[in-house]
Amino acid sequence: IVVFGETGAGKSSLINLMAGKDVADTFCGIEACTTCWKEYPIDIDGESFKVFDTVGLDEPQPGIPQFFDAVENAYSLIQNLERQGGIDLLVFCMPAGRLKAMHQRNYRLFRYFLCDKTVPIVLAITNLEREQNMESWWTRNQKTFRKKNISVDGYACIAAIEHYPSLQEKSRDAIRKVVKNVTADGQKRAWKGGNDLFMSSMPHAGNGSPRTRKMVSRLTKRCHMSPEVARQLADRISRIKKVVVEGAT
Repeated sequence: IVVFGETGAGKSSLINLMAGKDVADTFCGIEACTTCWKEYPIDIDGESFKVFDTVGLDEPQPGIPQFFDAVENAYSLIQNLERQGGIDLLVFCMPAGRLKAMHQRNYRLFRYFLCDKTVPIVLAITNLEREQNMESWWTRNQKTFRKKNISVDGYACIAAIEHYPSLQEKSRDAIRKVVKNVTADGQKRAWKGGNDLFMSSMPHAGNGSPRTRKMVSRLTKRCHMSPEVARQLADRISRIKKVVVEGAT
């Protein structure tokens, strides 16, 4: 299970909620808690899961490498999981509030680009401690998600703060239920690689190559990235891929 979202969305708190105990660090001051993907073994009703926390995906800014580092780190994780047998589920973690362009881009990056539309995805909406009925948030906002073409296989409205024990218990039940339902044996669609643009072993994907230019096109069209950000990201992925291919030969 791969958890993704922006910095501060509550990914680590969500993982602790799923685990029923503190396994991920959530107190990091002004710094991001997760600077590299981390693995957490979690047991849900006797079934074992490997849950992976990823680096927060924030708005890309000129001259600041954090966004590109985060995507590169996610790419490395997905490559690693592909070699181990695939991915069963993506969990898109986002705080309650306005659906921003950043959220749409992050969804599209994982759904359409990194995993090529083949992995089930569920939405975990956090920071709902002040909602009298947490489920009402989704009732009010699901049309907006559909309008923006954000389609999910399930959702959980959650509050992970310990000061709200009753909400926390409801939240734990909600996220565990959706995870179990979507990853049930009869519904598993573990992704083991596919026709994604940079997942094949075809070499010569260097700067300016036809494959890199095609990658830029996909990032701009599918993920709604600016051409400049798409070019920078495609160049970095191409360099990683070149190293992997050369190492394999």
